[in-house]
Amino acid sequence: MTKGVFYTATTLDGYLADENDSLDWLFVQEHDTDGPLGYDEFITTVGALVMGRTTYEWVLAHLDETGETWPYTQPTWVFTHADLTPVVDNVTIVSGKPDEHHAAIAESAAGKDIWVVGGGDLAAQWAEAGFLHELVLYIAPVTLGAGRPLFTKPFDLRLVELARNKAFACARYEVVGPRG
Repeated sequence: MTKGVFYTATTLDGYLADENDSLDWLFVQEHDTDGPLGYDEFITTVGALVMGRTTYEWVLAHLDETGETWPYTQPTWVFTHADLTPVVDNVTIVSGKPDEHHAAIAESAAGKDIWVVGGGDLAAQWAEAGFLHELVLYIAPVTLGAGRPLFTKPFDLRLVELARNKAFACARYEVVGPRG
């Protein structure tokens, strides 16, 4: 079964990025991509990606800075109301709600999971629609006090795995459902 998985790093106080969309706090943290809940194993389970406009634009800006190319071979779906241009052929720009596009996205995942890359509002929309099944969080030993929140809606989660990966507490949660 194709699952929706929000795999991300967060600060201890629940932010994905600071108020200027910077991830400087993240890149100074020590981790092992082959370690517990590591990226190298995770990405092999991903058949398609979804992300919001801010995440997409951040990735593009980061690629411009580093001179790297688009890192994903999987189909990538960008949710936005803005007029954006796909950077490569496997990027599709869409608007609307997750349920309007889920069938096509799941089909493009070819039996693998859908990685909800970010941000927190898009992940919450996927959860509300019933398409987000897991959160895999790398929790960094830093607080920001403000910024882009991890999740924008109240949901109950169930801890199913806990590990340490160098500086990070790593946790896998099952999405139980909306609170209330």
